[in-house]
Amino acid sequence: MRPNKEPPYKHGTIARTAIVLVNLGTPDAPTTPAVRRYLRQFLSDPRVVEIPKAVWWFILNGIILPFRSSKSAAKYASIWTNDGSPLRVHTERQTSLLRGYLGERGHDVQVVHAMRYGRPGLPEVLEKLKADGCDRILIVPAYPQYSGTTTASIFDAVFKHYSTVRNVPELRLVKHYHDNEGYIQALKKSVLAHWDNHGKPEKLVMSFHGVPKRTLMLGDPYHCECQKTGRLLAQQLQLGPEQYVVTFQSRFGKAEWLQPYTAPTLQKLAREGTRRVDVICPGFISDCLETLEEIAMEAKQDFLTAGGKEFHYVPCLNEDHAWISGLAEIAEQHMIGWPTVLTPMMREEVRKEAEVSRQQASLLGARE
Repeated sequence: MRPNKEPPYKHGTIARTAIVLVNLGTPDAPTTPAVRRYLRQFLSDPRVVEIPKAVWWFILNGIILPFRSSKSAAKYASIWTNDGSPLRVHTERQTSLLRGYLGERGHDVQVVHAMRYGRPGLPEVLEKLKADGCDRILIVPAYPQYSGTTTASIFDAVFKHYSTVRNVPELRLVKHYHDNEGYIQALKKSVLAHWDNHGKPEKLVMSFHGVPKRTLMLGDPYHCECQKTGRLLAQQLQLGPEQYVVTFQSRFGKAEWLQPYTAPTLQKLAREGTRRVDVICPGFISDCLETLEEIAMEAKQDFLTAGGKEFHYVPCLNEDHAWISGLAEIAEQHMIGWPTVLTPMMREEVRKEAEVSRQQASLLGARE
């Protein structure tokens, strides 16, 4: 494979550091053509669907894309905001706030975001950072729990991109932060804030994105990391085993996936007499289709239809300041040894920029 053309190398150039927050991605619009393009890219990833390529090509192009795209577009339309896709909006705001928090902590780093599928694509973002002189890159997946279907796919894309680059930057990759203190504390604070406003439920349901059970049998640590996140959060909330349950959502196809499944669990709780449940999705750091439509709308209807009386969805961490502070700490831990410290004058300028970013994020949040 022929390397991409390199920008001119200049001796004595000060190498810069960059952080790339990488999320899953989103369609450009809640329309059938846009969703079809997005699904084609997403579902063509062999990390996501581990079915023989020839067989899957027929299923994807002959069944899924022609029939599922319009249905998915309608679901996206139900959560779309004036600013666009919630996942994209939250990821952009998180990136801006993280840049400000790190600046206030004295770090001179670029902070940008990319999408594994859709735009801005990871290859183009990495190419832009190289043109900007960034020779140290920290990749931060937006997935607290590691899975070969998600985190590893991001790593694949990074390695594939740099396989065509002659002068490869120094790379660091965050594998997971499912048990990170800052992440767990941010989840705790978000749940307690919700309970302060709405009271406590009879049961807290922690719903994580599902994956096929065979991934666990093949050595994927995702199931164990989800369970650990749930256990740590329950401990922080002082919940007994009977007061919470870890479930898995977004099942697709006929194969067995990680259990218990979220929707049937909610229906079972309702039939058994549970009047109120709260549902939180700790595996997502940004609200998106899987949380706002699948949980806050569909799962709610499942619970109420089965006899439940009160359903509360606890939003994702999004732009929560406790979470952005925790994310900054995760980034700092992985940048140890890299020269990123600002001068006092630069710190003051960054502090002012960070304050403006926070004010803008607060204003945007208030509009929604």
